[in-house]
Amino acid sequence: MTDRNPRRTPTPGRARKRAIREQAARAGVAYTEAARQLESVGLQPGETLSTYGRTIYPTGVDPHRQLLVERRERRSFEERVSDTRRAAALPHGRAQHLAERFPPSRGRTGVGLLYHGEGREELLAMLYIVVAAESPGLLPDVGDLAWIAELGEDTALDTACADVDREARRLLDREPLVLWSILEKALAIAERSTDRQIRQEAIRQAALFRTMMTPRVGYAGEPYVEGLPTVGVRQILDALLIVADDGHAPGTRVRLLTKPNEARSATIIGAQWGSSGPPVGYLVWLDGATAPLSARAGDLVVLADQEPFPR
Repeated sequence: MTDRNPRRTPTPGRARKRAIREQAARAGVAYTEAARQLESVGLQPGETLSTYGRTIYPTGVDPHRQLLVERRERRSFEERVSDTRRAAALPHGRAQHLAERFPPSRGRTGVGLLYHGEGREELLAMLYIVVAAESPGLLPDVGDLAWIAELGEDTALDTACADVDREARRLLDREPLVLWSILEKALAIAERSTDRQIRQEAIRQAALFRTMMTPRVGYAGEPYVEGLPTVGVRQILDALLIVADDGHAPGTRVRLLTKPNEARSATIIGAQWGSSGPPVGYLVWLDGATAPLSARAGDLVVLADQEPFPR
């Protein structure tokens, strides 16, 4: 007796073709390039080379942080406009906006705290003051920022402030003592500004800077300096720049493609930037390691299911 409804015989290669199409769509490349990627590095479903795509809020960093991010996504239009108006006010308004937009983790990452540090907001504001003092031509027009803010779109303001944000991030690649000297000098200049608002903000930030740099006495009676939260602020600016230029923010889970760490999993803890465009490399922390290492963008595979919602 003949079966009138025979089972469909799976077509050889159908799953592979679907995986290639998904990779092509995810990475934004041609079908043949996606096929080459899958074959050359053994990409699994949902994975992508770190030279493609974008991860702004990686899942798994911390459930509480993810809750804050998702809650922010549900803001009303009025709330978004109120926030972008604040974000358009350099230096402190934008600094406050970014500190809230990229909240700190609570230590469940396997690599310690991310986006953390007391005084993140203040250090961000100080960096913008330095940019204003050293490179005033990078500052966007105040009227343009005010107009853009009424759109209620973070990314529109990010575009307008892209040069300022990138220069602020570049300052954090300086050695700590050099950075401290730069901040102190810029704040002193800004304290003498003829612009009343800038002068008042600089006076406030200078007082905070001196507090951060004042030696304290530890539990063992030894003096120490709390220092600046440069790592957390660097991670905030890394994530911010990735919004416009693509890449993968700190907290993204990856695996390495090159020896001696081939196939080992790791967490991105920082981005390495060129003069323009997406990151050229990343600082990663291998699972179980005691120190980070640098890796080129092409030597990393981003693991699947890193982003909770499309952007």
